[in-house]
Amino acid sequence: MAESASLENVVPAVVEEFNAALENAQTVYANARATQEEIDDAFTRLASVMHMLEFFKGNKELLQKQVDQINGLESDKYIESSWNAMLPVLAKANEVLGNENAMQEEVDEVYSELVRAFVNLRLKPNKDLLADLINKANGLNRANYTSESLKAVDAEVAKANAVLNNSEATKEEVEAAVSELTKALAGLEANPVETVKPGDTTVSVKTGDDNVIGATVALMTLSLAGCYISKKRKS
Repeated sequence: MAESASLENVVPAVVEEFNAALENAQTVYANARATQEEIDDAFTRLASVMHMLEFFKGNKELLQKQVDQINGLESDKYIESSWNAMLPVLAKANEVLGNENAMQEEVDEVYSELVRAFVNLRLKPNKDLLADLINKANGLNRANYTSESLKAVDAEVAKANAVLNNSEATKEEVEAAVSELTKALAGLEANPVETVKPGDTTVSVKTGDDNVIGATVALMTLSLAGCYISKKRKS
């Protein structure tokens, strides 16, 4: 039975032991002076290894493709914790690839682990928009807005800065920070513009954003023009 057995796809370690056990059995069989103990030992060894002839080498094609794909990635584009979590599994996969005796069950197991680690990789989110919004909020002329609406902006700026400086921040966290800061900026309430009372000889304009100053100057110009036209009609 051993001499007619097929060794195709059997793991090398089993093939090596099988050949040694078969050679030993043939030697004992040919020895007319072999003791019963030698015969029994030779039989047990050969029978045991013949049960291992179903230990086929694992197909590593899919595992190799997954390892190659990961090796082609740039680590600095991924959140560090998710990349580091994948590295031990990648090392294990490389060990299996280098193990000529690895069987299909072992190959399948490490392949599944590696795919899960690959799926769990998280790309670093783009934070440019968040940074722009923070700069916009920090560049506000605070004299133009009510203290309550500024408090809301300040609270969201603090949260946004925490996300901006967090290397582990996810895409979802960045998007949420952008959304909340945008809402806070949109909710800013301007301080009321001082009106010009009749008879005032000096007009004090509050320092503020350009659009507020422009609106005040425009109102003053229209008021003076109206007075001039009224006097002209009377005369």
